[in-house]
Order: sequence, then structure tokens, then C-alpha cells
Amino acid sequence: MVETAFQGWLISISLILAIGAQNAFVLRQGLRREHVAAVVLACALSDAILIAAGVAGFTAASKTLPWLGQAMRFGGVAFLLVYGALRFRAALQGGEALVPADGKAAPLSRVLATCLILTWANPHVYLDTVALLGSISAQYAPREWAFGAGAAFGSLSFFTALGYGARLLAPVFANPRAWVVLEVIIGCTMWAIAAGLAFGR
Repeated sequence: MVETAFQGWLISISLILAIGAQNAFVLRQGLRREHVAAVVLACALSDAILIAAGVAGFTAASKTLPWLGQAMRFGGVAFLLVYGALRFRAALQGGEALVPADGKAAPLSRVLATCLILTWANPHVYLDTVALLGSISAQYAPREWAFGAGAAFGSLSFFTALGYGARLLAPVFANPRAWVVLEVIIGCTMWAIAAGLAFGR
């Protein structure tokens, strides 16, 4: 059972390791030291719910509601385009406006709302958690829930490391120009993901 859980942890980590909209947001919040615990918990709980849905075999929802996939897809595209534009605007305003000590922290409600939209409006998260991890878990029957628990813990450990590990980069981001570069990179990442969603299959 421990080996099955470890396999779930390892596969989960490998799936979410790539830079994406959610990861970039967690990194940014970690660097700003704003509501890091809440953001990490929101990401991990969201993944745990989706992984549980996949293990339980709820992928049939897409067959029952054939329009759901397309709706999530283009809703995600629209949000990513807007969020990317906001990051470019922040970069144009200058790095001084981004350093935590120089500005007022964003309200928790706004941060969580952005985090949850970046998570739940991203069709890739359903592919990775519900479809992929759900189908892989079936290979570990009757220990599929051990696999799912390991996968959920993998998500929690990754986001915890990303959110709190970002503080190690604090000396680099003491320079306002570094924040400008980060915002541009995040903006480009958001738009690249949006293009992939819009024009991909």
C-alpha cells in the first residue's frame, strides 16, 4: 500500500511540475508573501477533490454533458487572456508597485477567487487529475484509494514547497526590475496557455 501511495505521489508531482497558470500564481504569491497558506491549501484541496472524482470514476460527466468540455475550454481562454493582460499592465507600471513592502496586500477574497478560477477554469487540470490520474488509479485496484491519497499528498507537498520555497528568491526580487521580468514571464505564460487551449485539439 505504501508503494502504491508513493507511485501516486510521484506521478502527481510529475504532472504538476511544469510551469502553468496555477503554478505561476502560487510562485507570485510566495514571492509577495501574501496569503501563501490559503493559496497552497486552496490548490491542494482543489486537486484532492478532482483526484477523488477521477478515482471514483466520475469522468462520465463529460459524456453526460458533451458541451461541458468546450465551455470550460473557452472560459479558461478568456480568463487567461485577461489575467495575462493584467500582468503586463503591472509590469508597465514598474517594479516598485509590485514589491510587497511598497504596496498594500491584496484582499484574501480576491486572491482566493483568482486562485480558484486559475485552477477550476483550466481544462488541463481535469485532464491531469480526473482523467489521467483516475485512469491510472484503476491499474492499482483494489488499492486505488491509496494511489489517490498519494497523488493528493503529492499536490500538497508540491504547492507547499513552491509557495514557501519562493521566499528563498527574495534577495533577487528585492530589485524592482526582477518583478517586472517576473510579471512579463507570467503574462507570456498565461497567453501561451490560452493560445494552446484555443487552437489545440
